[in-house]
Amino acid sequence: MHLTRLSVQGFRSLKDITWEPGKLNVVIGPNGSGKTNLLKLLEFLSQSTRGKLADYVKDEGGAQSIIWDGTSKKISIGLDIKVGKTKFINCKYELLMSISNRLRDNKFLIEMESFNEEGHEIYDSSKDKSSQIQNSEIPMLDNSGYETWLSMSNRSGDRIGQILANYEMSRMFLMLHFDTSKSSPARLPAITEYVKSIDRNGANLINFLHTLYSENREFKRKINRSMEAAFGEDFEELIFPPASDQRVQMRIRWKSLKREQSAADLSDGTLRFLFLLAVLANPEPAPLIAIDEPETGLHPSMMPLVAELAVEASKKTQVIFTTHSDQFLDAFRDTRPTTTVAKWEDGQTKLHIVDDDELKHFLKDYSLGALFRSGELESEFLARRQDAA
Repeated sequence: MHLTRLSVQGFRSLKDITWEPGKLNVVIGPNGSGKTNLLKLLEFLSQSTRGKLADYVKDEGGAQSIIWDGTSKKISIGLDIKVGKTKFINCKYELLMSISNRLRDNKFLIEMESFNEEGHEIYDSSKDKSSQIQNSEIPMLDNSGYETWLSMSNRSGDRIGQILANYEMSRMFLMLHFDTSKSSPARLPAITEYVKSIDRNGANLINFLHTLYSENREFKRKINRSMEAAFGEDFEELIFPPASDQRVQMRIRWKSLKREQSAADLSDGTLRFLFLLAVLANPEPAPLIAIDEPETGLHPSMMPLVAELAVEASKKTQVIFTTHSDQFLDAFRDTRPTTTVAKWEDGQTKLHIVDDDELKHFLKDYSLGALFRSGELESEFLARRQDAA
């Protein structure tokens, strides 16, 4: 799956933006510029394809919490997706949604939804009279709230192209928060389970690593190589001894120590580093990986390792990072990611993709991190905004 174009009006700080990401992306900008809201929009879309849109809106505090300025009447989203390396090679999907806020009860209704494949209409709610409720076309799953037709296509047995798109979108991996507290599931022994996909909150990290580290030699090699690069030759391997009946734990074996170090005793940065490695080294990655500020809690020396795995992962899937770390940007040496500058302007987020030719010109004299430190990227953004005005 490759998200080629995303447009949105009325979602959080994204009052009106259009974005065309590449296969490997970094989104930069100051705190409060709306970088994370871009990832939250992807989370919104992912939940809408899983039949969990109503729960998502409720957990976020209701419709007023996710609309621009708390007053926008609608959220409109359009996206183009290409699905390749399947029998649907070069298929293009479009999903348009308009969600209307009801200020009295702080809820929402899906008023319009359409879905097209290569310009051929598959579904248009405005033409589906069977689902009309109070002059609105509202696909419903149950009494808990309104859900998208796309999420129901997986249940209703509609054509395989629709199900494929639903499956791909619902599998997007978004890392907005990873719990490293002492009570985190990633630190505690877990009921043994065979898993080959990792939860976005990292709750099944131990089982995921246990599964792949034990059966996939290439995955084990990548993890060991990255851990050795980060911590030196003292690192030996990960081990997964049983903790009790039907439970497994994770430990790190160091060459200089007789006793292995348990996940409960790892530093927050080490645990977070292992999580990033697991996500990016996965031989069967999610169709889209989006990670908010990967530099959080990590030593700068780890950034090149994360960047290297990200470049490799982008050959199989689409990767998006938000960051304000010049060390992380410096880690991209031979591969230029699509670089997007986010700015807060007139109460809303504005996005600008730095032109590749311009970036090549800048990088003759600067590394990407040095260019970020110099302020040239943001200055270029402001100049383009003024020219456009």
